[in-house]
Amino acid sequence: MTTTDPVAISDVDLLDLDAFVEGRHHAMFATLREQDPVHFHAEPDGPGFWAVTKHHDLQAVNRDTATFSSQLGGTQRVDPDPEEFDTRGVLLLDSDPPQHTRYRRLVNKGFTPRMIGLLEQHLRYRAELIVDSVIEHGSCEFVSDLAAELPLQAIAEIMGVPQEDRRLLFDWSNAMIGSQDPEYQDPDNPDRPLQAAGEIFAYANDLASQRRDDPRDDIVTTLINAEIEGEKLSELEFDMFMLLLTVAGNETTRNATSAGMHALLTHPDEMSRFLGHLDDDAYRSAALDEVLRWATPVLHFRRTAAVDTEIRGREIAAGDKVLIWHVSANRDEEVFEDPFRFDLERRPNEHVAFGGGGAHYCLGANLAKLELDIIFAEVLSRMPDLSAAGPAEMLRSNFIGGVKHLPVSFTPGPRKHG
Repeated sequence: MTTTDPVAISDVDLLDLDAFVEGRHHAMFATLREQDPVHFHAEPDGPGFWAVTKHHDLQAVNRDTATFSSQLGGTQRVDPDPEEFDTRGVLLLDSDPPQHTRYRRLVNKGFTPRMIGLLEQHLRYRAELIVDSVIEHGSCEFVSDLAAELPLQAIAEIMGVPQEDRRLLFDWSNAMIGSQDPEYQDPDNPDRPLQAAGEIFAYANDLASQRRDDPRDDIVTTLINAEIEGEKLSELEFDMFMLLLTVAGNETTRNATSAGMHALLTHPDEMSRFLGHLDDDAYRSAALDEVLRWATPVLHFRRTAAVDTEIRGREIAAGDKVLIWHVSANRDEEVFEDPFRFDLERRPNEHVAFGGGGAHYCLGANLAKLELDIIFAEVLSRMPDLSAAGPAEMLRSNFIGGVKHLPVSFTPGPRKHG
């Protein structure tokens, strides 16, 4: 459900997670974009934050790392606890240039056009096997059976994780990203997200030990041999890279795939358009930009003002939290004509699903779009009558825009491989 019925600005509550599940957040953002595009929002567990809701402003904030820091307060709304789990300055996302620039250079190798080209045939084969696993059944759970698998396969290949361990990555990322959702919470173990991070670290360090004895052409081997200004990465820095790849490397693409397919299933005219252009690479590429705009898998990121500044005349003090809302920018009426219409032929499409440009533009954007293209084409060419077999269940989060469950049905077909 998505509603854009008017909402009074006094009723805007961006911390109401149920609003995001039910689609009511879009109306809140529409109100903010029109009445108060740089809105100060109170929070019960902190000093409050500025909500930046317009496309242009988000881009400006994202590109000005000297004024709006990812490192001072991290990229999550809640301040990090230095005594528990503080990623500032050691996680790529939570660092600023020049440290961010150095970190990014280290992992760029795994995401160059050449490396992605080498991965493509492997991923196409894996997509065939993924569809093979359900094609004879006539029904499946789209998220876990189809959407989750290819990103896991891709990141496992890049990291050098054995195929039999890929579901560990799935479980760990669910535990960390889904911490706001009761389904992924353990009431008897509220520290499960921290434990999942620890398990990732332990697994990463074991992989590193293996690669020291048996180097391979993968990210782990690259990182353990990398140097920044003559010094090798510390164990914590290495662990943080592996954490980022494990979570960001599969979670966001899985959610874009699930939310995108849900959009097609609930817009039959657009599904017909997509099915009619399965052999048109250029059309599919442009159509997937609309899928990404509509899905917006990362709803917001935080920045912290490093100096006194202003946005649209609102005075932002040094130290203030600034949340840039991609999900709002991707419905900005000044940028997208009829933004609440899902339109695969929208041209141009300047979505910010991968960030607003600048130093923090998504490292894996090209890989993510390739994965989307491969799985959509493979699924819909072999299941052209795919339909929803029940309601979609959305992730209860104002940080990640995700579909947890999406039951689907289709006419059974033959496997491609024995």
